[in-house]
Amino acid sequence: MDVIVVGGGIVGASAAFHLTKKGVSTALVDASHLGQASAAGSGIVFPWPFPWDAPPVWDFKARAAAHYPELMAELAEDGQVTGYEVVGGMSVDREGGDAGFELLRTLSERPEFATMGRVERLAEGEPRRHFPLLPEPYAGVRVEGMARTDGRRARSALFNAAGERGLRYYKGDSRLLWNGHRVTGVRVGAEDLEAPTVIVAAGAWSAGLLSVAGVELGVHPARGQMTHFALPGRDTRAWPVVRFGERDYYVSAFAPDRVVTGGTSEPEAGFDRRVTAGGLAHNLSTALELLPELADASVVETRVGFRPVTHDGQQLLGPVERLPGVLVATGLGSQGLTFGPFQGWSPPGWRWGGPRGGPVRVRSGPRPDPSVV
Repeated sequence: MDVIVVGGGIVGASAAFHLTKKGVSTALVDASHLGQASAAGSGIVFPWPFPWDAPPVWDFKARAAAHYPELMAELAEDGQVTGYEVVGGMSVDREGGDAGFELLRTLSERPEFATMGRVERLAEGEPRRHFPLLPEPYAGVRVEGMARTDGRRARSALFNAAGERGLRYYKGDSRLLWNGHRVTGVRVGAEDLEAPTVIVAAGAWSAGLLSVAGVELGVHPARGQMTHFALPGRDTRAWPVVRFGERDYYVSAFAPDRVVTGGTSEPEAGFDRRVTAGGLAHNLSTALELLPELADASVVETRVGFRPVTHDGQQLLGPVERLPGVLVATGLGSQGLTFGPFQGWSPPGWRWGGPRGGPVRVRSGPRPDPSVV
């Protein structure tokens, strides 16, 4: 085979889909870890860059913004259920804040932001008409092109579409194969799979794959606990995504009556998959402070996911000089569902590199000697 993708989240599934679509012989290896970030995310999609982004990051985000709706439409035409819906989004503030209107309006006027759609100011009380749980004192700005996606469905749509195009799937933990000069594939259980290119897209678990080869990737898990509420008798399917500007806090809604509030970010928790009392208390208290009407909602579940984060908040995307034959695609943190589909497209035709457009920066020990590292 030509390429092995390690990791079955949104990034790995996207890489597998884009490769098989081009006729590239591809295998996907997935350990199916509990706590995969794609399945736990709140599903908010805001892929457009900001003026302060560095040029490589700006280029990446601008292309991602164009790629996302095209990819989702292609999957839908293929008969896949993506969970992707353009429902619009709002940034809201208490009276006196502009909720970022001038910035968003200026961006929307640029040609590369065409998918952002119309940007309009909302007077006090108007945001509540779009998202009925919002208190009256909020004003804000509405961005027509914002979307939400169900991470589980989007990942499954990419995976299933790749399977229809010949993807081979292997479930289990994997280790890199090393011939003394380059990585030649992976070992899954007792089986060796060989390919000239291995894409490591295992999210927060990516570092472990490379650490046994003496390479410190610089990505680690940040536990996120996301609480879901149900509002029996309320139809939430058309409700937009909401950002509370004064708190940088997000809320999204899904059919038929689900509301998902912004969760925790716990970089010191490691791979501890528990729903903690402190995490749940944080989610409930913040949600009720901002949306008091949630007091009558049912608490349905709290999902736990491990976001792959880096020390500087920049993604890791590109080749690893110490390990020829390996490409890395990870480090998106809380923006995995926003940029993961495009990051998954990037490694096969890699051009973005690390944060500065070059190879992924890692710290390395001696080159590995064993054939299986």
